Parts: sequence; C-alpha cells; structure tokens
Amino acid sequence: MSASNTVYLNLREMTQVHRKDVYVKDVGSVYCSNPVIQSKCRAMKIKSIREDGQHCYIESALDVIAGLEQLDPSIQVNNVGKVEYIIDYHPPKKPIPGWQWAKTVFVCIIGFCGAAFAIMTFNNDVNVTDVFQKVYRLITGEKPQGFTILELSYSVGLAGGILLFFNHFAGWKLNTDPTPLEVEMRLYEENIGKTLIQNDSRKEQEVDVS
Repeated sequence: MSASNTVYLNLREMTQVHRKDVYVKDVGSVYCSNPVIQSKCRAMKIKSIREDGQHCYIESALDVIAGLEQLDPSIQVNNVGKVEYIIDYHPPKKPIPGWQWAKTVFVCIIGFCGAAFAIMTFNNDVNVTDVFQKVYRLITGEKPQGFTILELSYSVGLAGGILLFFNHFAGWKLNTDPTPLEVEMRLYEENIGKTLIQNDSRKEQEVDVS
C-alpha cells in the first residue's frame, strides 16, 4: 500500500451542525499526503438528516471508514480520533437582534445575585462582623464605631481574590491557562458526550442493576 494513499481520520467527540447534509469535514479532520485524495475524503457525505427539530445522533467511526474505503478502494484509513462521535443538529434560525446580549445580561445578574447571597450567608454563618470587632478591639484597644479598615480590606481582598481565581476580566487574563469556568464547561461537555454515547449503547439492552 502506497504511503500517499494512507488517510488519517480524526473525528471530534461532538459537533454541532446546522445543515442537514453532513460531510466528513464537518465532524473531523482528514490528512493524506495526496491532496487529491484528502479533498475527496473531506467532501464525502456521511449523513443526511431527515428530522426538522433539534436532535443528537450517535454515529460510529467504522461507518465513516467503510464509506471512505468504498469511495476509493486504493486508500487505507487509520482512525486516530474517536470511535463513536455525536452529531448535534440544530435547525438554522434567524438571528434575533439583542437576544445574545439579553441572555448574557440575564446570566450576569443571576450569577451576581447568587454569588452575593452565598457570600452573605457565609459571613452570617461564621459571624464575620463579631470577629472583625474582636480583632479591632485587640489591636487598638477601642470598641469599633461602625465600619472599620478591616471590613474595607476584606471587601477589596474578596473582589481581588475572585478576579485572580477566575483569571479573567473582560478581555484581560493574567496568563494563558484556561479559567476555572472554561475547565468546568469542557468537563461538562465531555460528560454530556459520554452519557449520550452510553445511553445509546444501552438501548434495547437489559441492564442488570441487582
């Protein structure tokens, strides 16, 4: 088998598509030292979606490999990606002006109120006010009158600590490491993909949980 006819296939675990005709290039990457074969493989159709609504389809890389080898019997396909992959079909929708901004503002308000409530309940639970009063009295020997430098430094330090922890503020980042939110979102997406694949493999199978 000539090395120029070896095709390397790398399928992503989950791909969101908006067209009913799905091609290899939509769900993964293809490499071949022969550019003609590579273009032919990338343009091969692997699925035609019939449903009109949003739906996830669990597909096998073996079907893609079989299709590529039928397309050109002279090639040999090496799969270096996922064995099972997901096509997440979303019907094309007309963009609604301001809708994305409205969702962003709504999420920011919910996140801000939730974080504020969590911080306040924590402060009340551990009685931070009394702790600051006792610390202030131990250091100065006087009873605090209203808010002190301790409350101010605590508030500033809390806001600064949140910014440092999440490593992201607008377009500014401390370093190139992914933020905790990005890590959690990737883990969430991976768990969704694994769950969909496992649920699909259990269809019409009896599962003994005893």
